[in-house]
Amino acid sequence: MNKDCDSPQAHPAYARPLAGLPRLTTVCRPDEARPVPDDAQCFALWDKYDMLPNIRRHSMLVAHIATTLALLAKEIGLATNVAEVRASGLLHDIAKTYCVRHGGSHAQVGASWIVSETGNHAVAQGVMLHVWWPWDVPDGQEICALPFYVMYADKRIRHDKCVTLQARYEDLLNRYGVTKEARQGIDLAYRQGQHIESALEAQLGLSLHENSFDCGRVVHRA
Repeated sequence: MNKDCDSPQAHPAYARPLAGLPRLTTVCRPDEARPVPDDAQCFALWDKYDMLPNIRRHSMLVAHIATTLALLAKEIGLATNVAEVRASGLLHDIAKTYCVRHGGSHAQVGASWIVSETGNHAVAQGVMLHVWWPWDVPDGQEICALPFYVMYADKRIRHDKCVTLQARYEDLLNRYGVTKEARQGIDLAYRQGQHIESALEAQLGLSLHENSFDCGRVVHRA
């Protein structure tokens, strides 16, 4: 079975699959006029692309945390399209099953599928960038944007459990840190996750470090 090339085992620099891209000048801004897939439409895409049950459970929790962050941002007056954030969280691993079986970057393949299926570039942007942010992480209100909600949420879910960033990356290190290059890639991703967490905490005005986001009450869809 081929490994997904976004995984640290297959690609030691897995945390930086987009490092060669020109700098992104803007994150897609909220636009209520864009069509946004609802939960039922996202689940239909899970079925169409044969998403494995464990990845579905993981995606439900990622969407839950990302949506929670988006709602918190909206409560303090920041422009946020919560439906787009939720859809991007549900679909961030849409190509994971395919890429585990056949190879390729699940973030890049998934983003192309979402553009084709939905025409929503903001949702696709969250899928594309959930593994690694290849530019400087913003410290101001720019951190409160769809890609960072999805990316941070993904870093807080180990399989189908909410854990701290440290626990998430200790698990990655134990499973995939077989070479110096792999360990360096995992460390880079861990430090970027810490930066995103701190920046989100500063803007949202609450501690995220050990917040469980009430994940125990989320109903998993197999």
